[in-house]
Amino acid sequence: MAAPVPSSDGIGIANLPNQKHKIVAKRGAHFTVMVVGESGLGKTTLINTLFATELCSPKAYHRRHLKQLDKMTEVEIIKAELEEKQFNVKLTVIDTPGFGDYVNNRDSWVPIIDFVDDQHEIYMRQEQQPQREDKSDLRVHACLFFIRPTGHTLKPLDIEVMKRLGTRVNLIPVVAKADTLTQNDLMVFKERIRDVIRLQGIRIYQPPVEADDPAGAEHARILTEAMPFSIIGSTEDVKTADGRVVKGREYLWGVAEVENENHCDFKKLRSLLIRTHMLDLISTTEELHYENYRQQQMETRKFGEPKVKKLDNPKFKEEEEALRKRFTEQVKAEEARFRQWEQHLIAERDRLNKDLETAHSAIKGLEAELDNLQVGYGRGSARR
Repeated sequence: MAAPVPSSDGIGIANLPNQKHKIVAKRGAHFTVMVVGESGLGKTTLINTLFATELCSPKAYHRRHLKQLDKMTEVEIIKAELEEKQFNVKLTVIDTPGFGDYVNNRDSWVPIIDFVDDQHEIYMRQEQQPQREDKSDLRVHACLFFIRPTGHTLKPLDIEVMKRLGTRVNLIPVVAKADTLTQNDLMVFKERIRDVIRLQGIRIYQPPVEADDPAGAEHARILTEAMPFSIIGSTEDVKTADGRVVKGREYLWGVAEVENENHCDFKKLRSLLIRTHMLDLISTTEELHYENYRQQQMETRKFGEPKVKKLDNPKFKEEEEALRKRFTEQVKAEEARFRQWEQHLIAERDRLNKDLETAHSAIKGLEAELDNLQVGYGRGSARR
């Protein structure tokens, strides 16, 4: 029997990407993005602008000082389902209100770092279970770090946090409210930030360059050179001088357009996060950051052994230091009181010793007088 002759279309291996596309389209995707930065830098506005819907409600920042007593960075989770051309994405936004808002921001990054590590830990524990159908996955695929547009350089707090985040997540730095700087000042500011990132060894996300895709490689190069992305966020429609209606901010001198690449890098950031590199952000999180965490934990722990919890919550550390200071002050006060008692006892002992010596001298004097009297009495008796 003659062997079947393959058709001119081949055996069908080349159809595998189409099958994969059908599976992904049916299943959808989930994407988690974290925003980190001080209050009032437009984090909520940018997220709403990126995804063209109000995912996060605007915050009343004039009331944020009412929570100064807490002095803690919080972690808020916002979930939403987005649909475009019958493709669903389960989006999770992780907000970090309270970060960098206080005079003393020591350890303000701890809740953020703990959250990122905890999501890796939760996912790893779920993988070790016999039943793994309904796994919860909040691993952070991209972290937007908002930099205040000071025009100078990164603050020490920014450097410290970016160093810690860069080894755990796909870190993407952005210059917030870029319309508050002139173009020249913005270019100088971005170059200074790039210098600090390079000198401090901060790891930021680098779009992959595919050698067999010249167009994609050029796009990746443009995105890399644009970092940190200068951002203008606005969900409001404004009218330009030539009659166009655009998303932007209106000033006396004109309109700062969100999607105008001459004004900011919003379109580049959106392309990186959604249009061209979302899948790479997800796979990098899975294959690099999660695997690094899993390998590190597996080397130091036995299988199934729970993670040792660190008791270094900044709130507890502040309370511990306050108690230690109070205890030290009480000990010093008691020591001072004991020294006063000791000096009083020494003085009393010296006084008693002196009184005793005086009494002893008086007794000796009396004894001498008694002896003289006895001698005198004896001589008188002998004469008689």
